Amino acid sequence: MREVLAQAAFQLFLERGFERTTVDDIVARAGVGRRSFFRYFPSKEDVVFPDHERCLAEMTEFLAAVDDGDPVGAVCDAARIVLRMYAADPEFSVQRYRLTREVPGLRTYELSVVRRYEQTLAGHLRGRFGADGDGELRAEVIAASVVAAHNNGLRLWLRSGGAGDPEAAVDHALDLVRDVWERPAEPSPALEKRLERQLEKPVPAGGITAGSGDNEVIVMVAAKGTPMWRVVQQIEAAVGES
Repeated sequence: MREVLAQAAFQLFLERGFERTTVDDIVARAGVGRRSFFRYFPSKEDVVFPDHERCLAEMTEFLAAVDDGDPVGAVCDAARIVLRMYAADPEFSVQRYRLTREVPGLRTYELSVVRRYEQTLAGHLRGRFGADGDGELRAEVIAASVVAAHNNGLRLWLRSGGAGDPEAAVDHALDLVRDVWERPAEPSPALEKRLERQLEKPVPAGGITAGSGDNEVIVMVAAKGTPMWRVVQQIEAAVGES
């Protein structure tokens, strides 16, 4: 019934336009009553996105069962669930994309749907990185990056009219996200040279100590599991202050 109502609605949207189509028009075309419509869709806007609730539930279930070893890879794979939903019906997906470009209210609604996906991904990452300090920030930034990359590749495909392989563009975009967030952070060339000079200097007897001037040695203590990008960031900050 959801599919019947969605198909009837889109036929009317294409014929008359979204604003000029009423719920009564949709149920008349589908041959059902108003109660049937509101049993499946809270509003006319919801009928434009009939598959997102199911897709969101599938994403949530996937993330709940995924291995914790690669959190960035996991949220990238979760985003591909949305891609597969669009790719399963290219004609409908392209029609919906064109419709949301024409109707500002649908664009706003679509952004709220996208935000729910982003919050789901961020919630998973917070569970891995922690909700305090930079853990929460990192979760939000990575989730936003994944959604932006996915949507960039998806829209390239939709703008082409659904031609070609949608996974190629999305995979390329998501690989960029993984390159940024999974690779170890590299120190700047200036920092590398300064660290090399420090390592070449003799260390006073009795262990590593702090000195002054050219004999200064920086000792940085980090908790086990601290990301390399954070360690390097703290070293750079210390070198800059000395």
